[in-house]
Amino acid sequence: MSLTNPWREFSALNPPAPLLVGTVAAISGGVATITLPGGGVLRARGTATVGQRFYVRDGRIEGPAPTLTYVTGEA
Repeated sequence: MSLTNPWREFSALNPPAPLLVGTVAAISGGVATITLPGGGVLRARGTATVGQRFYVRDGRIEGPAPTLTYVTGEA
């Protein structure tokens, strides 16, 4: 007999958290303040350096991101 975890089944219905890219503006107490390209600001935990770009997902810094030019376009 196989038991299922109802919470896992319910959680699987939600989409995964998006992977964001931002530049670290400040670090305080192990929490980095990250500025997103569109102007938003968020806080995330993890190892970071002020002024560098990082991938962020679900409040955690996942790793360094390449420094690329941000471009928007209209169709």
